[in-house]
Amino acid sequence: MSSEEKKYVAKDYKSSQLVRWCPGCGDYGVLNNLHKAMSELGVAPHNIAVISGIGCSSRLPYYMNTYGFHTIHGRGAAIATGVKVANPELSVWLSTGDGDCLAIGGNHFIHAVRRNVDINIILMNNKIYGLTKGQYSPTSDRGFVSKSSPFGTVEDPFRPAELTLGARGQFFARIIDTDVKNSPEIMVAAAKHKGTSVIEVILNCVIFNDGINEKIIARETRSDKTIFLRHGEKMIFGKDNNKGIILDGFELKVVTLGENGYTLDDVLVHDATTSDPTLHLKLALMDGLSLPAALGIIRDVTAPVYDLEMEAQIESVKKKRTERTLKEFLMSGDVWEVK
Repeated sequence: MSSEEKKYVAKDYKSSQLVRWCPGCGDYGVLNNLHKAMSELGVAPHNIAVISGIGCSSRLPYYMNTYGFHTIHGRGAAIATGVKVANPELSVWLSTGDGDCLAIGGNHFIHAVRRNVDINIILMNNKIYGLTKGQYSPTSDRGFVSKSSPFGTVEDPFRPAELTLGARGQFFARIIDTDVKNSPEIMVAAAKHKGTSVIEVILNCVIFNDGINEKIIARETRSDKTIFLRHGEKMIFGKDNNKGIILDGFELKVVTLGENGYTLDDVLVHDATTSDPTLHLKLALMDGLSLPAALGIIRDVTAPVYDLEMEAQIESVKKKRTERTLKEFLMSGDVWEVK
């Protein structure tokens, strides 16, 4: 049996390195779910490259038995783009955080998304700078008190979904770090999507921002505060599965089935594949308060892929040009000899 035919299991993707994150960090969940997803995909470890920038999330490549590259602050998306274009056969993953990706790395992120490079971005969002000990990040809420904002921030945060869709992103999903049931499934779908996939992970930093997401993801209230979207299925949620999302004019609205005449027929069906991002954005921006926070695959649309388009263009040009080497190219056209 060749290496390509081998049946891989999660441990085949685990490196021998001791995993070093704070006990209870949400990054452990992401790592374990990624190992499971890769075993389901069955791609050989030597055909995978995991790239990262700087931050707690960016330690992840050390814990993968794959090729990896721990790069510099914010430049992971640019490096991942180069890796994929240089070797389109590789499965390329970017492990990044809200600080690394959306602050110094913001431009690299939006242009990777805009180009639709076939890479998979795992964006771990804990709304804090953890590695540098607790400064507010681009996703920290207005008024957030931190070491660098002792009286509260006076700015509005980036919302990863809004940034992704604004950059013409074609795949956006959201998961919770501790969701071992659904996370591998979402990661597998992201890997199978052709083009840039962005997975936002709602993640807990136990040291500097513990419990920041509890109002949404606490186990006792999660069923009423979140909705897991699946393509082609009704947008139903709640402890008793009796709540639904409808479109009321131009706005989304939560209704209780059986009350005020609302029935299952009134509830929206999730279409992740429609090219118009209007409803996807509305769903992605639900805050978990007046409307449930959306989890699962929110957008999954087919579009031209940068690395495939570049490869096709190169092959097309090669067929039309007679030069095959750099010397032949330099000596083509009008040339003269200097004596």
